[in-house]
Amino acid sequence: MIPYSILDLAQIPEGSDAAQALKNAVDLAQHAEGWGYRRHWFAEHHNSTGIASSATSILIGHVAGQTRTIRVGSGGIMLPNHAPLMVAEQFGTLATLHGDRIDLGVGRAPGTDMATARALRRIMSQADTFPDDVVELIGFLQEAAPDQRIRAIPGAGTNVPVWMLGSSLFGAQLAAQLGLPYAFASHFAPDALDDAIHVYRSNFQPGITKAPCFMLAVNLFAADTDDAALRLRTSMQQAFLNLRRGHPGPLPAPVDDLGTVATPEEQAMVNHALRISAVGGPDRVAKQIETLIARYRPDEVIFAGGIHDHAMRLRSFEIGAQVMAGLAQAA
Repeated sequence: MIPYSILDLAQIPEGSDAAQALKNAVDLAQHAEGWGYRRHWFAEHHNSTGIASSATSILIGHVAGQTRTIRVGSGGIMLPNHAPLMVAEQFGTLATLHGDRIDLGVGRAPGTDMATARALRRIMSQADTFPDDVVELIGFLQEAAPDQRIRAIPGAGTNVPVWMLGSSLFGAQLAAQLGLPYAFASHFAPDALDDAIHVYRSNFQPGITKAPCFMLAVNLFAADTDDAALRLRTSMQQAFLNLRRGHPGPLPAPVDDLGTVATPEEQAMVNHALRISAVGGPDRVAKQIETLIARYRPDEVIFAGGIHDHAMRLRSFEIGAQVMAGLAQAA
C-alpha cells in the first residue's frame, strides 16, 4: 500500500476564527489517525488572516499530544525565517516529548511577504544560505561530537526525519545531493513536477535515506456525489484567486458557479495551478488518484484541500482513505 497523508494549513473559513480552526485541526488529525493516514503535516505561513498554523511547532506539539500513532510534522518549516539551532531545539523537544512520531519538512520560501519576513528574522541577508542551513540543521539533530561546542538540547541524537520540500528544480537537486526524502508542492505549483521528479531520482545519492523517497501532493475534494465535490472545490479556487489578486483572506464559502466571481481567464489560471487534483464522488476520485499514481509513481501521497465546512472536509478525507485502501486491495 502506498502511504497516504494530510497537509493541513489550519485554514480559517469565512465566518469562523482561529480558535475554531485549531480545534478543527485536532479533530481532523484524530479522525485521520483512525482512517489510516500516516502523517498530518502543518505548513508555516505568516501575516495571513486565513491561516492559523503560523506557530507551526507549537501546533504540532498540541496535535501530537491529542493523538496516539499518527506522525505529526511540518510541511513545512520555512527555514529562511529561523536559525537552524532554534528549529533543531524545537523539533528535538517535540521528539523528546512524543517519540518517533515527529517529521521536519523544510522549505526555502519565506511563506509570507518580504516585509513580514523582515519582521520575523529582523536581519535579512542577500545571500542564499539555505543549503548550508539544511546541513547545519541535520547536524544538530544527529549525535553530537565529543568536542562539539554548540549543541541542540533537546535535539542532538533525536535524528528527527528531515524532508526537503520544493516547487522547483532547486529543491529536487538539493534533496538528491543530501539523500533526503522529497515532497513536491504539486498541489499549487505543478509546472516543474515532471522535471523535478526526474532530477531527484536520477541524481539521488544515499544519505539520510538509502533510496529516493518522493511524496506527491494532491488536492482532494471528495464528496458523495460529483456535483457536491465540484462545489466544494470552489472555496479553494476562490482562495487561490484572491491570493493572486493580492487580497488573501479567510477561506471563502463555496459558490454554485465560479464564473460569478472569476473571469474565464482567471478560472483557466486557477485550474492550471490546481490541476494535480482529485475531485468528485468516490468512483471518480479513485480513477483520478489511480491515474496520478500510475504517472508519477510516488512513494507516498499527501492530500491537501481547503474545504469551507468542517464536516464536509472530514468526509472528503474519509473518502480519500477509503479510496487508497481500495486501490491497495485491488493491487
